[in-house]
Amino acid sequence: MPQIHLRAESEDYAPVVLLPGDPNRAAWIAEKFDGGAGSARQVNTHRGLLGYTGTYKGVPVSVQTSGMGAPSIAIVVEELLRLGARRLIRVGTCGGIGRGIKTGEIVIASSAAPVDGATRTYLHGDPYAPTADFGLVRTLVETAERLGQKPHVGQVATVDVFYNPDSDYFSKWRSRGVLAFEMETSVFYYLAARARAAGAEVSAATILTVSDVLSEEVNSEESYLPLDELNRSIERTIEIALEAGIAG
Repeated sequence: MPQIHLRAESEDYAPVVLLPGDPNRAAWIAEKFDGGAGSARQVNTHRGLLGYTGTYKGVPVSVQTSGMGAPSIAIVVEELLRLGARRLIRVGTCGGIGRGIKTGEIVIASSAAPVDGATRTYLHGDPYAPTADFGLVRTLVETAERLGQKPHVGQVATVDVFYNPDSDYFSKWRSRGVLAFEMETSVFYYLAARARAAGAEVSAATILTVSDVLSEEVNSEESYLPLDELNRSIERTIEIALEAGIAG
């Protein structure tokens, strides 16, 4: 049955789904499917949440726009799980705050601090540590290394506010070992874990391009990568995500 936001049927999505926030990146990923964009089948356009299904190296794969922020990805993932998605990889960007992290590098999120309101709503205030599927994280790391990349692997913080004015915004979380800020992974990992607990064979992991960094010396607006450089960096994470998605 079509969902409220993803106007598609269960057979329209592959078990493997990549989740970029930006609809333009969803179309970009679809261009990398076997035969290019012309061979990909568009399965959703509702509310600009573009979704496509095709194959990559002969394996069925879908890409579905998640939108920006935890409430948006929560809706999309809830509906994807109902439609049969089982191996989900978020492909996004983040603001690096860990020491030594540079723009253009890759962060793979082993867990996500739930600083967002959506995850707190699901949990009713209970303490919880949203965590990725270890096997899928390992596959992403091994794939990145095979393709010549050295990702940072560790905890991110999922936040609701991009332009946060607090003076200790980055330093507090950096002192806790958090590598980066982003806006979707916490609730994404929670929903995948809930599905596993209910008996579904669901795995989820996030791979991120560092689009900007925050420190005592520089803020996001000053450090944000020019679009051409950002796109080249995202190209690498997309390749890693596609290869990892079809592995195993």
